Amino acid sequence: MSDQKTQSKETLTSTKDLKRVLGFWDLMAVSVGSIIGSGIMSLTGYGIGRTGRSIFIAFFIGAFIVVLARSPQIFLNSVARFRGGDYTMVGTFLGPRWSGTYSMIALLTSVTLGMYALSFADYVMPFVPWIGRRVIAFLILTVLFITNFFGVNVFSKVQNIAVIVLVISLTIFTVVGLTKVEPGYFKAETFMPFGLKGLWSASVLMSYTCDGCQYVTQLGAEAKRPTRDIPVVMLVSTLGVALLYGLMGIVAAGVLPLDQVVDKPLGVVAEAILSKPLYLVFVIGGAWMALLTTLNSSIATCTRPLMQACNDGWYPNSLARLHPKFRTPIILMLFYYVIGLVPIVFDLNLGVVGDMTIAVGSITKFMVVLSLVRMPKVLPEAWKKSRFHISTPALMLLALVDGLVIVISGVTSAINMPIPLLVGNLAVVVFAFGFGAIRYRTGKVKLDDSYEIVVDE
Repeated sequence: MSDQKTQSKETLTSTKDLKRVLGFWDLMAVSVGSIIGSGIMSLTGYGIGRTGRSIFIAFFIGAFIVVLARSPQIFLNSVARFRGGDYTMVGTFLGPRWSGTYSMIALLTSVTLGMYALSFADYVMPFVPWIGRRVIAFLILTVLFITNFFGVNVFSKVQNIAVIVLVISLTIFTVVGLTKVEPGYFKAETFMPFGLKGLWSASVLMSYTCDGCQYVTQLGAEAKRPTRDIPVVMLVSTLGVALLYGLMGIVAAGVLPLDQVVDKPLGVVAEAILSKPLYLVFVIGGAWMALLTTLNSSIATCTRPLMQACNDGWYPNSLARLHPKFRTPIILMLFYYVIGLVPIVFDLNLGVVGDMTIAVGSITKFMVVLSLVRMPKVLPEAWKKSRFHISTPALMLLALVDGLVIVISGVTSAINMPIPLLVGNLAVVVFAFGFGAIRYRTGKVKLDDSYEIVVDE
């Protein structure tokens, strides 16, 4: 009895102490909720403008692009439980200095929390115009952080319910819309009017709407069966959402004349085909829930890499303190909450915030690709037993393609940036690498083996 009391009073700070309660469907809700965001509402019309009524093909190609881009995480998650998510992958396969750089970039780009909250406010404001945009963003961010404070069990219940409402709302739009698609859908003048070039351009754009499955990677410490569930969830959720998107694309492009939907939000079509009650269901259950589930997933996952970084000595370990009952990193959550408030309080331009995170994020993506290259050498036996095992040449080819895509997209983003924004991106990268090098030299960094070789049932 005294041992139990001592344990209850002990300060918990390790990722080993997180509750391992997330099953397959909990992870699926996280992934689906992260994938379905504002992009499907706002970008579909732009995709139609590039490829006409072949937009549904663009969604399928976009999903393939995402699976290719996220394949390093799919393969890596199949060999071990990575308690710090991508951070642990980078530290395990590339070494400690890289993990410190990764943690700092992840920390500095977490302002996207505020960006999601502001995007949510943009969809809510037409219904409550007397409440300011920043007030709505502040309220939703606060409510979701409080919800996540009560533990991963509460988070997953909220996420599961929200995703069910979201999928039902989008399904209503799809089913009703498919019955109203005009004849002659495949006419040459409206189907792929700009040829393969236009289709490819639309596919790249639609890949942004299909991305998001990578969030479950950060929940390795709390998954019941990480090596079995996480890779499958990433694949199935991406392809499943792409199928739903493809059907929605047929509705978006096939009900109204193209000139009425090109570059227009999906709400234009929804308003035309749905009754007023069903339209409200679509907006609240679709648009609102799409952003709410993405923000909720982001809050639940953002602290895990930094928590492990605290365990490893990059930051004070006291910051990783867990609530004794709920097992949530309460100090880190407060820290991220303040970071999320920055874009809201200062009313930062969402486009600027987005450009910053996309460009700098290319660095961390490339680190994960390099981790994949090293994985067969560092964990050879675990890799051989992986359900996703492929030959070494095939794995290296995949890593090469992924690396080239990341470099090209990163350079493209940088070229299109205004000079001040480009300088800001470079400053973030230099600071992150400098932090990794300087902090490591202090001798205070000692990487914990935060991966576990597990045998899932």
